[in-house]
Amino acid sequence: MFELKVTSRFAAAHNLREFHGRCENLHGHNWFVEVRVTAKELDRTGLVIDFGVLKKLLNETLDLVDHKYLNELEYFKVDNVSSENIARFIFNQMAPQISAASDNRVKLTSVSAWENESSCATYIAD
Repeated sequence: MFELKVTSRFAAAHNLREFHGRCENLHGHNWFVEVRVTAKELDRTGLVIDFGVLKKLLNETLDLVDHKYLNELEYFKVDNVSSENIARFIFNQMAPQISAASDNRVKLTSVSAWENESSCATYIAD
């Protein structure tokens, strides 16, 4: 089994609903995102997937949230804008794109959303 990891960043504002603490107030983070994919076999060129392709898919997904007030996005009208749900949102956006870009050979296995250097949440594929 092979695993690749790419990272990127985005900045966004949010507030947690029904949190009853400081984070219920509007605030922002410079998020750090880590994406991991796996494949059992390499492609004909000896790659899991081109790092450039994987980074492009990640950055296109992060463009949906970068410099936004996340609470206003349709996805977060129902789900609270927690690190956990941000990681799941990114996962759900990227998983089908990664599968399509690799003829279903590469699977997205996890997405971690770091809100600061010491705190992150990870969404892991079932």
